[in-house]
Order: sequence, then C-alpha cells, then structure tokens
Amino acid sequence: MNLPRGLRLDVEDEPAHADIEALPTNLEAFNESRWPGHQPWKPLAVFVRDREAIVAGLAGEKYAGWLFIRYLWVSSQLRGQGIGRSLMAAGEARALERGCHAAWVDTFSFQAPGFYRKLGYEVFGELDWSPDYKRIFLRKRLAPGGEPPRAGGRRLRRSSKSERPGAG
Repeated sequence: MNLPRGLRLDVEDEPAHADIEALPTNLEAFNESRWPGHQPWKPLAVFVRDREAIVAGLAGEKYAGWLFIRYLWVSSQLRGQGIGRSLMAAGEARALERGCHAAWVDTFSFQAPGFYRKLGYEVFGELDWSPDYKRIFLRKRLAPGGEPPRAGGRRLRRSSKSERPGAG
C-alpha cells in the first residue's frame, strides 16, 4: 500500500482508548452527514448485584432502532434460575421504551444459542469459528409488526396519514 507522503500505517496490539474512540466519533459524523437526524448509539445495561458485586448482567447498545446485546452473563451459581431470562426481558423492555423495533445478539455454539431461541430469537447467520465451534447471529422482533427503517428514514410498514415518516 502506498500512503500519501507524511502518513504511516501503525498496527497496535494495545491501542490507547482515545485512539479507538476517534473511530466511532468520526464514523458517526460521516453517518450524520448521509443520514441526518438518525438515532445515535446509546448504551443500555441491566445488572443483578449482590451488595455491590455484579453477579449477572446484560450490556448492549441501541442504534437506529436495534438493540445490540453485546454481553449477557450470569454467574455459575445463579444459572438455571431464570435470571438470564429476566435480564433479557428487562433489556428488551427498555429497548422498546427507547424506540427499538428489534434486537440482535451473537453467541458461540458452546454458549447459549438454545437459550436465545427459547426467547424467540431466530438465526440469521453463522460463521465457522473453529473446527469445533460456530459463531451464531440471532435476531428478534420486539414490537409486533415493527419494521426497520429503510434509507431516507421512512418506515417500511404502512402508516396512517397522521404519522410522520421516520418518526420514533
């Protein structure tokens, strides 16, 4: 690759947090220039605590009508008691309050694909991750009949004349 004079290509195994943050900040500025008024990234988290210690939790982000579930973890002594289901229900409820129409998550075949399927998530993609495991991507509609926005911010679903296209 030939970079313009004065530029260099750095490969970093331990990049500074500020350097990493430059990427979403600049990408978001670009997105806003092409998709004015779009919904910004917004963190969402649900925790179960034993006094101050986190013993289970869900963390993700809302963006453009989707909840992306980045992490779901329940400590081993609490598994099988419905806590994961409660975390998911609380996260999905908050996502609906924030205007999300759907959620997506990825998991490995040795983790929890069956758990997510029981909650109504459907597989939309798989990657062979190793000879023994797959990375599985699942999604779920959160609102009955909810549709993702299409380019230009208008919804794909039919709306009454009183609704503004792209509202929400």
